[in-house]
Amino acid sequence: MQVENKLLDDLARVAGGALGALSGLRGEVEAQLRQQFERILSQMDVVSREDFEAVKEIAVTARAEQETLAERVVVLEAQIAALAAQVKGSEG
Repeated sequence: MQVENKLLDDLARVAGGALGALSGLRGEVEAQLRQQFERILSQMDVVSREDFEAVKEIAVTARAEQETLAERVVVLEAQIAALAAQVKGSEG
């Protein structure tokens, strides 16, 4: 019985060591992948997240201003048409 417990303890220790080694290996693989991705991205012409968000905010603001100006143009065109109609009516 004593031998079986010792054998189970040894197996548990080996399994624990193997899991520890696998965890360490996983960390190394992740670090290597991260380095490779960073190297590839540094060679590519990509923008940072901060730059992207800043330009996105500028685009949203510009779009809102464009929509406001488009609405103003419609109102002004209607006013011009009304004035033209008044002038035409007073001439005739």
